Amino acid sequence: MERWRVPLPPAVRPPFEVFVNGVPQQEGADYELAPGGDALLFARELAQEGKLGFWRWFLGAWGIGTYRRNDVVDVRYTLDGRTLVAHALPVHAPNDQPAS
Repeated sequence: MERWRVPLPPAVRPPFEVFVNGVPQQEGADYELAPGGDALLFARELAQEGKLGFWRWFLGAWGIGTYRRNDVVDVRYTLDGRTLVAHALPVHAPNDQPAS
């Protein structure tokens, strides 16, 4: 089974909350915690837009929008009594390359 991998920052330890594009995700139904607890594994495809190429930048500079899918994965966790958010974590496709 192909899985998209989202590495967790070292400070993130359970319990935590996971969001994709602002929508809460449920462990077991939407994602799994990788063995060792260092990453989230998603069975559904996640995409992240890379750097803008010249033509997309050029069109955007003139107000002509080009849109691609860009999934944002956030994790809300507690560290030393403070609630923190790891925002826009990197997504890696099943072949271990950044998703595009």
